[in-house]
Amino acid sequence: MYSHFGYGMSSVAWVLLFVAGLMEPCWVTGMKLSCGFKKPFWTAATLVSLFASMYLLAVAIDMGLPVGTAYAVWTGIGAVGALVIGALFFKDKVTRLTVLFIFLMVVGIAGVQMTAGV
Repeated sequence: MYSHFGYGMSSVAWVLLFVAGLMEPCWVTGMKLSCGFKKPFWTAATLVSLFASMYLLAVAIDMGLPVGTAYAVWTGIGAVGALVIGALFFKDKVTRLTVLFIFLMVVGIAGVQMTAGV
């Protein structure tokens, strides 16, 4: 079904999962900017990116990625992305210890992906 991409099904699934993970910080940021869903534009942006993120996660799982692995990678990408966006745009406090743990999360996400056996 997905052979027209020129990659194996699992490669496409991983790309979709990665994009789904990148959508996570988008909807989290949208929630912050919506001020409790009081701003219509940011509320709509939040809902669109939330739907896109979950839809792409569902498609990646449907294409054969293990549920636990896909969920771990998806949430990990989202968590790291939200931390980075918070630090860069919202002046969230970041210490050296925070950076160490973000690095460990990235290593963990990569490890889960590499050992998925797909």
